[in-house]
Amino acid sequence: MTDHIRPQLGIMDIALYEGGAAHVAGVTDAVKLSSNENPFGPSDKAREAFQRAVHKLHRYPNTDHASLRRAIGETHGLDPARIICGVGSDEIIHFLCQAYAGPKDEVVFTEHGFLMYRISAMAAGATPVAVKERDRTTDVDAILAACNRRTKLVFIANPNNPTGTMIGLPEIERLANGLPKQAILVLDGAYAEYVEGYDGGAALATERANVVMTRTFSKIYGLGGLRIGWGYGPQAIIDVLNRIRGPFNLSTAQLEAAEAAVRDRDHVERCREENTRLRAWLAEALAERGVPSDTSTANFVLARFASEAEASACDEFLQTQGLIVRRVAGYGLPHCLRITVGDEASCRRVAHAIGQFKGQK
Repeated sequence: MTDHIRPQLGIMDIALYEGGAAHVAGVTDAVKLSSNENPFGPSDKAREAFQRAVHKLHRYPNTDHASLRRAIGETHGLDPARIICGVGSDEIIHFLCQAYAGPKDEVVFTEHGFLMYRISAMAAGATPVAVKERDRTTDVDAILAACNRRTKLVFIANPNNPTGTMIGLPEIERLANGLPKQAILVLDGAYAEYVEGYDGGAALATERANVVMTRTFSKIYGLGGLRIGWGYGPQAIIDVLNRIRGPFNLSTAQLEAAEAAVRDRDHVERCREENTRLRAWLAEALAERGVPSDTSTANFVLARFASEAEASACDEFLQTQGLIVRRVAGYGLPHCLRITVGDEASCRRVAHAIGQFKGQK
């Protein structure tokens, strides 16, 4: 009888994560702008490395990820010994919750933060605590007010998904200074590369014993399909995380493609420049059509509508035009649509379609 086989308490309370849609019924050439993917894809060097890896498919990958960690360290000026690699930055987030949070502990994040913070906290048996933002931007004072002796982890995405907003390093440092002594500040830098001159919190994670930074290859590096991420922080914390990391969590193809990608700085720079240009154009084009958005520092725009009904109607209209964007009601923003900054043709197409939608009302 299966009545006696039950998961741990709280597991069935977790809402399943839903990724951005990729298809529209009846449309064969839909433009996907729902998952914040790099429209230019990975660099040619990463593609070539992936193709070469086919000759090693019968061999186990190395377990210490030394070559990739060294490449990351050289690119970002970090100690490779303090880097851990995972299946996307999601896995690093999961490791942190598994290692440092459990029953009676609390995990704090902002109300419009990445859904995996809540999911990973609940999977570890901890209590998720969502803190109000101010105008869709992280509120340091509100986070500090929410912390107490049960707080073990505080997650901040900077830039944040799905809002695109971010706070400055002085505010992040103030947050790190104000946390309870048992709490770890986790700076999720999935979109850090889109901000010129921003280190994602690497300096703070180097200097402080209570700060960890996570990063991903899924966004600007264009390797979302391979699922590769990494974390960096105090040696003591990284050593703990490595104790629960599976020895073969990354394949040879993942490791070698990521190493080639992180060393190809020219490709990253080109993608950043194009994203900056097209993001500004898209935001202005939407504003001209009566759809405002906050200043985004990532590779998407959070378009705001007058109501949930209008946002839903616009999404449905866009689908008829073969355009797929992301509804974000699950993030507490039912009146908004998150639109990835695609290539120039995609940006012009979605702006034109939204203009058509607004003109029909």
